[in-house]
Parts: sequence; structure tokens; C-alpha cells
Amino acid sequence: MISMLEREEKAAFVMLACVVGIVLAAHMLFGAVGRQMVAEPYTPEVPDGALVLLEGKIEGIQKTSTGGHLILTVNSTMVFLPEDVAVGLELQKDENVTIYGVTQTYRGKREVVVTSAADIQVSG
Repeated sequence: MISMLEREEKAAFVMLACVVGIVLAAHMLFGAVGRQMVAEPYTPEVPDGALVLLEGKIEGIQKTSTGGHLILTVNSTMVFLPEDVAVGLELQKDENVTIYGVTQTYRGKREVVVTSAADIQVSG
């Protein structure tokens, strides 16, 4: 198929392949270290929608009344784990965790929402 292309078409094909390769490499690199590069440490002043890093000890774990969601308390901050994130996690009170999540205000209270189980690391 490539042998049937004109010279300009071959050049465009090679350029397209290079761009796809660069985008895939950037995606893999950002996936590996991206959160650390863009997440800011959590404070109550961080605006809604910001990606934050929250580190500390789990002070409490509650199941919600509407399903398999979990609400953690870490450093006096509420952390919401939707059911699809909470499934399979075995978190214990007093464990140290590192959490990446997005800030939001729910019913007038600040919380961090976790979107993936990979965004929670337990360090003991």
C-alpha cells in the first residue's frame, strides 16, 4: 500500500506516524508521573475542580446509606470513594495514605473525590 503512494503522501504518512508516536509516549510518561507534576497539596482554599494531593492517616471510614460508596476522613478532610473505586479496597483506620483526587463542595462541605483505585496508595 505504501509503495502506491506519491512522494508527498509518503512524507505525510511518516509525519503522521511520528506525531502518533510522540503523543503515545507523552501519554505514557504523563500517566506515570503526571499526577505528581500537576496536583497541588490539599488545603481548604483550593478551588473546586482542582487536582489535589492529600497525605495523612485515615481517621475514619464510613459506608454511605445509598450504596457501596465510602467516605474516609483523612487529616480532618472528607474523601469520597464512589462504589466502583471502593470495590476491592481494604482500607483500615490509622493507615497512612496518599490520595489523588478532585476537590468539590457537596452540601456545603469540602471533600476530595477519588476517581480511580490507583489514586490511593497505602503506606502502612
